[in-house]
Formats: sequence, structure tokens, C-alpha cells
Amino acid sequence: MKRKTPLKPQLVGDTDPVAPTPHRPVRSRARSLVVDAHFEPHHHPWAQLAYCASGLIQVTVADGDTETTFILPPSRAVWIPPGARHAVTVLETTELRTVYLDPTATPQGWRGCRVLVVSNLLRELIHALEASQPCTRDDALITLTLFEITHADTQALGVPLPRDKRLRTLCEAVLRAPGKRATLSEWAVDIGASERTVARLFRTGLATSYQQWRQQAILAHALPMLARGTPISQVAAASGYNSDSAFSAMFKSAMGQSPSHFQNKNVL
Repeated sequence: MKRKTPLKPQLVGDTDPVAPTPHRPVRSRARSLVVDAHFEPHHHPWAQLAYCASGLIQVTVADGDTETTFILPPSRAVWIPPGARHAVTVLETTELRTVYLDPTATPQGWRGCRVLVVSNLLRELIHALEASQPCTRDDALITLTLFEITHADTQALGVPLPRDKRLRTLCEAVLRAPGKRATLSEWAVDIGASERTVARLFRTGLATSYQQWRQQAILAHALPMLARGTPISQVAAASGYNSDSAFSAMFKSAMGQSPSHFQNKNVL
């Protein structure tokens, strides 16, 4: 019996044919992508805003000695500054929207990545820019789009990963199963280090505490489950919470909306 060759993930090329210019500083592009499609690590001289109108994507951005992973459900977008090396993986069949911004249009002081809440107006502006042509109306769309981007609410959704091998091993284990163990001392045993040593590695390598980092890991783990319609009780248990209410309180504090808002939310 002939063995079937496993399907390879779809590698998506042609990442920047819609280059912005000082004359047209904001360009928008839409693509339909299947699960496991991905863009290899790359960079370009302009800034980029990436979000999915439906589905779920993972964006990983290199920043000095760390990499930060962002899991983006609909209504959230990640801002990637000019020159930043990044990769994209499709976690659920996605309608990807990317907005390219010429360096002349980059908001002042926006040197690092940030997650933005995509308002209904910003969503429609991005859609309108996809088909726009150079004209007076296009200028108005660009002005309003830049205003909405610079005034959008932000959220801390990134999960940084360190270069230190011991700490990275621990972080990747937590990302795979954030509900498996709650305390740092329990995780530290796996890498043969003391709790104090690992706590120091978090401070020096990631400039955060373990508990703060773990909350980001839990959110990254929970969002795909919620987007697939998994009951909140199951998501809470998989995230290491003994009660739905405690998980919901943490989630709403971090995201500004309850977990139920993101259930089956594959389209805004």
C-alpha cells in the first residue's frame, strides 16, 4: 500500500507588492488564507498593521534579544514598526487584512510593536482603502485611517520569548500547557534551577515577572479556544483556573471584554 505524502503547510510569498510611498503613504491589502499558511520571517522598510477580519493568526516579531508572539482574534491588530523582522502563521482559516504605512506616516514615537483594538470605523476604512485609487477621496480615507490608528485603544497581548536557553525551554513548556502548573517553583524543577534563579531570569531576560508573563501566555492559549466556541468552563480549566468566575474576571481585566465576547467571533 502506497503511503500518502503529508500535506505541507502553505508558504505564502509576495508579501509586499502594495508598497506605500510618500505620495500614497497608506495602502491596504486583503487575502484569504487557509489553516497553517504562513509567511516566513521577513522585514520591509515600512510599518505594517496586521489583523484578521475573520479567523485567527499568530504574528511573531523579533526585537533585539527577544521574540514576541501575538495571537490575534478578530477586532485586534498588531502594529509592526519599519524594519522589524516578523513572521505570520494562520491558526484558523482567515481573511487577513494588512495596512502598509510609509515611514513618513508612522506616528511619532511608535518604535515598538503594540496591539490595537480595531474599531468598527477603522475596519470599514481599511476595507475602503483596498479598492481606492489616487484621488481626493483617497486622501480623506488616509487621513481618517491614520487618525483612527493613532487614537485606537491598546492591549498587552504579546508573549515575549527569551534567548536564554533554560528560560526559553520553560516558557515554551508553559505556552504548550499553561494550566498544567501554577507556580514558578513547579516549573523551575524541569530546568534544574531554583525558583529564585528563574525569577531573576524573567526580570533580566524579559523585564517582567513570571506571573505577569504567565497571564499573557494564558490569554494566548485561551483566545483560540474561545474563537472555536469551546465552553468557558473548559477554557478556564485548561488555563489552570478552578472557577469560571475567576478566569472571567482575569480575562475581562486584561482584554476589556468578557470571554463570551470572543466565542465563535470569527466575523465582526
